[in-house]
Amino acid sequence: MTDQAVDAGGVRLSGEGRFLGRTRELKELLADIERAGLDTLSGKKAPRARVLLIAGRPGSGRTALAEELVRAVADRYGDGLLRARLSEPDGTPVPVGNSARELLTALDVAAPAGAAEDDLTAVLREALADRRSLLLLDDAVAAEQVDALLPDAPECLVVAVSGGPLTGIADVRPCTLGGLDTKAALELLSRHTGSVRITVDPRAAEGLVEECQGHPAALMLAGGWLAARPKAAVADLAKHLHTESDEGSPLSRVFKLVYTSLPAPAARILRLLSLAPAGLVDPHTASALAGCSVSGARSTLDDFVALGLLHAVESPLPQYEVPGCLYPLLKALADTQDRPAELQLARARMLERTVRLLQSSRAITETDSADAREKLQGMPPSVRFPNPRAAEDWLRARRPALLAAARHAVADGELDTLARRLMSQLVRAMVAHFGMKAAAPDLYDIHGLVLDVAERRALPRERAAALLNLADLDAQTGRTREALTRYRAALDAGREANDPYATGRAMESVGGAHLELGDYDRAADWFGRALAQRLARDERAEAARLYGRIAAAHTYAGRYGEAVRNWRAALAGHRKNGDVAAHARALSELARVQEYAGHPEECLRTCQEAVEWARRAEDVRLQAALQLRLADTLDRLGDPAAAQLHRGAAERLLDEEVSEEEPGSQQVDEPKQDADACEIRSTSAED
Repeated sequence: MTDQAVDAGGVRLSGEGRFLGRTRELKELLADIERAGLDTLSGKKAPRARVLLIAGRPGSGRTALAEELVRAVADRYGDGLLRARLSEPDGTPVPVGNSARELLTALDVAAPAGAAEDDLTAVLREALADRRSLLLLDDAVAAEQVDALLPDAPECLVVAVSGGPLTGIADVRPCTLGGLDTKAALELLSRHTGSVRITVDPRAAEGLVEECQGHPAALMLAGGWLAARPKAAVADLAKHLHTESDEGSPLSRVFKLVYTSLPAPAARILRLLSLAPAGLVDPHTASALAGCSVSGARSTLDDFVALGLLHAVESPLPQYEVPGCLYPLLKALADTQDRPAELQLARARMLERTVRLLQSSRAITETDSADAREKLQGMPPSVRFPNPRAAEDWLRARRPALLAAARHAVADGELDTLARRLMSQLVRAMVAHFGMKAAAPDLYDIHGLVLDVAERRALPRERAAALLNLADLDAQTGRTREALTRYRAALDAGREANDPYATGRAMESVGGAHLELGDYDRAADWFGRALAQRLARDERAEAARLYGRIAAAHTYAGRYGEAVRNWRAALAGHRKNGDVAAHARALSELARVQEYAGHPEECLRTCQEAVEWARRAEDVRLQAALQLRLADTLDRLGDPAAAQLHRGAAERLLDEEVSEEEPGSQQVDEPKQDADACEIRSTSAED
């Protein structure tokens, strides 16, 4: 059964590319696009995008009709189609901020990590202001979800799908779906059964349509049941349904018949799919839930697609989706036929498999490391990736499910150890494949979940790490005061955990936040506290760096004497540590302070020394910058000829560097962040 429907409504068949039924509704929706709105009738320009609403029960074909509508009008909207699903399979509304961020990602528009919902929707409206785009908002639960995402652009069109009217959105007439007409319903059945069984007994086929009340999802399941039994007559199925109890909807009655006809192992796998995060399943997920082989799980999932029990998702990897209309039925079966302990064990197996896959996806990027290669070889072949590109494709395709798995694991509350391991590996894999900057929004959410677990379990060390991670992301996006509050909370947690790393990082970060806010006295004070801890622990490299940060605070405050003393202390430390590059940069900064202090002769001598150290460090850009500073200093000292020589030297250095670079080799640097700030630091969450 390769002609599987894209939607549980069963009115769009991917194999034939034909859309069955709903002709009248489609014409009405197309006409509604051209209909003058209330604003136009009153002589005003429409302030926002037109909204078309398709309302109907899950499984009524509402999403399929929406897909056909946007396909029909796509050529009118040159800036493309954007999609967002506004509810989880269990009906839980997706936060508006999450939906806005997904739409912004599709537009390739960056939004700050941790931005508030209102800020994200404002960025979205701004991004769509000059576009002519289509938005398909599926499974809307409330009008507020749709209203918050509406573009302030009359040239855009929004197609919303929901279970009923969205009261509160102006100028919207719902297109309400009932059952399919008999002709379309019979054609839908014949797509599965072949035309012969329909034409030889048309009365029985019409009776089956009546039993299903023309409900597309019920007809899909009925067609799948018949397709799996070539010798069964349509009358047999109609009789089965007629003799069933009248309790429940047509969909639930047909589903019960299909479910009871499954072999016991397949029925168990189907029930357990209700545990799949975000309703998204791949062979590994099904394999882990059921405790079977990956190949066996994939074969069973393909059988479910043929029966209409699953949707095949368009993806470079085998991936499936549990239809929203079947999710409540599957969950009810799992809750009644499986013991709670069995369900929890299935969840644990799924999370453990996900952790292994994340470990493997990160390890394949570190093949230059002997330890990583050894770890990769020690993994089962079923969880290994052939190359980094395959690992990245998997991570990108499974990203929504992975994030949902983390959320569900934390909400469960009974699998916190696995949840912590999952989040640790998810952070590392995302940073390895996407980079810190691109992954920052997802990392912000994950660190928030880590904080939830740490507070629930009273784990001060993990609480400190999560707060540091969140504060770093706040600081990178300009929310300095929020970052300062979190850094102080991290300091308290680090002290409670007796964690010198966390306390040292927190104290220095508090100083950095005060520096950003212009409170230079407090910045110098906090840097000094961090320095005292580093000196007590004989951490010389960190101490030398902190001397430089204290000097910077004094420089901003205009205390040049204090700044010079601290830069000299930093120089002594770098010299003892043998850090040539850091020594050169410190000399450069010392020269800058001497220049600010009005000592050009001292600045000249320090610059000349710094040039030599920069040459040893092979830092061409620093050499060029120092040559320019020498030129400016010589100008002030009244030696323009020497100044011109140094400017020429700077130009030659920069020209040589550019000529040595290969075309296209320049890259934008990622924002710097301590390695420990990219990971969840926990003794119980190691690789």
